[in-house]
Amino acid sequence: MNISIQQVKSATGGALWQVCLDQHGVSFRSEAEARSFVNVLRARLQAPHPLPWRGASPVRSAS
Repeated sequence: MNISIQQVKSATGGALWQVCLDQHGVSFRSEAEARSFVNVLRARLQAPHPLPWRGASPVRSAS
């Protein structure tokens, strides 16, 4: 996934910060908010993601 941050003009002429995720854009009021979002997103994307069990339930030992 390509992630970038750019400053854009709002419809009212003000400045917004936009995080682009491939072709999808998410707008923020400040650069700090945009960078914080990107940091959280990258951490979540890089976190380990265990695969769910397929079909059967996990084997449990008898106690």
